[in-house]
Amino acid sequence: MITSAAALDTIRSEVDRSLRRFVEQQRPQVSAPELAPLVSAAEDFLAGGKRLRPAFCYWGWRGAGGGDDPALFAAAASLELLQASALVHDDVMDASDLRRGMPSAHRRFEELHRKAGWHGSAEQFGEGAAILLGNLMLIWSGEMWRNSGLPAASLAAAQKVHDDMRTELMCGQYFDLLEQAHGEGTFDSALRVALFKSGKYSVEQPLRLGLVLAARGREPWIDRLCEEYGQSVGIAFQLRDDILGVFGDPDETGKPAGDDLREGKRTMLIARTLAAASESQAQVVRTTLGDPGLDEAGIDRLRRIIEETGALVACEDLIKGYLENALGSLEGAPILPEARAALADLAVAATSRRT
Repeated sequence: MITSAAALDTIRSEVDRSLRRFVEQQRPQVSAPELAPLVSAAEDFLAGGKRLRPAFCYWGWRGAGGGDDPALFAAAASLELLQASALVHDDVMDASDLRRGMPSAHRRFEELHRKAGWHGSAEQFGEGAAILLGNLMLIWSGEMWRNSGLPAASLAAAQKVHDDMRTELMCGQYFDLLEQAHGEGTFDSALRVALFKSGKYSVEQPLRLGLVLAARGREPWIDRLCEEYGQSVGIAFQLRDDILGVFGDPDETGKPAGDDLREGKRTMLIARTLAAASESQAQVVRTTLGDPGLDEAGIDRLRRIIEETGALVACEDLIKGYLENALGSLEGAPILPEARAALADLAVAATSRRT
């Protein structure tokens, strides 16, 4: 059995092994030489990450009495293919240049087109190829899930959860687009984006997936735990992401400092800032947020306003509050003790991460 202390490293190793095996199994179908850049990009995108979603799924499985079954890692690893698909599409929508310190997929394919001297727009080719890459990994995620090797009864019981998670992710992406298009939004509207785009899909549904797979049914206590714990951790997870997008170290986040400010992301952090800003501070935020040419001086100015309005402290306090709620929800949950301890550790890891 994987203990709480060793959980994340062991789960990551097993998930990585499952993903490598799955991609190898796909090679006969994508063996044409022209498809090599597509497969290579998929492999690179699948190589990184902390594997938190599979970890929540694993400990849901163990918490509901699931045994040692290697097939569970394959089912959980399918969540990483879904995540990679979402990241590729997200980078296209945000026009991001980097992902995990490497060129984003659309920039990678754009450079391939440019170096080869092909006809047409390199930028358009890059975006089109990235969309197809994201779609391919979305398809693969479903295939890996279905062919994981778990009992058919378990997969059938959890299929609705798996379907709901993918639908909620796409709705969250659309809510995110709407938030940027509408301009200045409220904290509540930014919270809705965070809940659908991150909270449910990053924590609540992976945990529910593992619980339902093991229990082979959706008991009331499962939904109660997933909503109380999963949504609290998920929102805190996104709040931490909002803070890292502005104040994170590029060497650790893999993205340029302040990239979220250049992209004009209407996060909970920005909503808090605007709600507490003076008229002059709010004017600076409104006129500079979303400027792709924003320089370091401009980023520093926005950071100072975020700090001066108290928005940074307020978001840190919210993270602490959501974390306390999540840990409290575990106390009376009818799950095995080792899973309770591991989920408490995961909650802390997800909300205090630096990358």
